[in-house]
Amino acid sequence: MATASTLKAPASSRARRESSSALPIAKTGYWLSGSLAVVAAIAAAGTALVPGVLRGTAVMNGSARGTALVVLLIAVPALAIAMWYSARGSARAQIVWLGAVGYILYNSTLFLFMTPFNNLFLLYVAMLSLGTWSTAMVIRGLGVESFRERFSPKLPARAIATYALVIVALNFLAWMRNVVPGVLSTSSPSFLDGTGMPTSVLYVQDLAFWLPLMAVSAVWLWRRQAWGYVIAGAMLVTYEIEAIGVAVDQWMGHAADPASTVASAAAVPMFAVIFVIGLIPLAFYFRHLDRRLTAARG
Repeated sequence: MATASTLKAPASSRARRESSSALPIAKTGYWLSGSLAVVAAIAAAGTALVPGVLRGTAVMNGSARGTALVVLLIAVPALAIAMWYSARGSARAQIVWLGAVGYILYNSTLFLFMTPFNNLFLLYVAMLSLGTWSTAMVIRGLGVESFRERFSPKLPARAIATYALVIVALNFLAWMRNVVPGVLSTSSPSFLDGTGMPTSVLYVQDLAFWLPLMAVSAVWLWRRQAWGYVIAGAMLVTYEIEAIGVAVDQWMGHAADPASTVASAAAVPMFAVIFVIGLIPLAFYFRHLDRRLTAARG
C-alpha cells in the first residue's frame, strides 16, 4: 500500500526510484547476453575453424561449419551492436537484440542434437542456457504492454502478420512433404540418408515450437495485441539471419560432399531471394517503431 509520503513525493523522484529498482534486471539481461555473445563466438569459432572437432558425416560437418560462421560473423556482432544501441534507448535495437538471441538459441539446439558429441558440448549447452535466460530477461525488461506505444498507428500490422503466416505455411508444407511419407513408411525415411541422425531435430523444434510461435505472434499482431508487436518483430529478425544461415550452410555442406542430397547449392539463390523479400516487412516494421524517441529527438 502506498504511504502518504510516497503519494506526496514528486513524480520525478518516483520515476528515479522506479528506474533504480529496475536497474538490477537490466544489468542481469546485459550480463547474460554479453556472456552469450562470448560463449557463442568461442563455440562458433571452434566449430568452424578447429580441424577434427566435428565427428559427423562430411555434408553435416560442412553445414555445421556454415552455420557456425553465420553465428560468428553475423549473429554475435548483431547482438553486440544491438545491446550497445539498446543501452542508449533504441527500441529498434531491443528487437534486433531479441532476434539475434533467437537465432543463436535456435542453432544451439542444432549444434547439440544434430552434431555428434564433441569437445564443444559444454559450450553448446551454455549457448542454449544463456540464450533461454537472455530471452526471458530481455522480454521482461522491455515492458511488453508499453512497448506497443513505441509504434506509429500507421504500422501495416496486418500486412506484416500475413507475411509471417505465409512463411509459416510454406515452411510447414515443406517439412510435411518429407515427414508424411516418412511417417507412412516402414523403413527409415530418405531425408535421414547421409545425416547420421536417428531423427530430425530440425523438424522437431520447428514444428513443436518455432512455427507455432511465429503463427501465434502473427495472429497477435493482426489483432494489434502487445505481445504480437514484440514477438513478431523479433521473429522477423531471426528469420532474416536464418535465411543467410541456410544459404551458407547449404553451400558449405554441398562443397564438403557434392554427391550428397542432404545439402544443395541450388538452395543458395533461393534463400538469398527469401532474405531480400524479408527485408520489406522488416523495413516497414522498423520504420514505424521508436515513435517516442523520434519525437523526442525532433
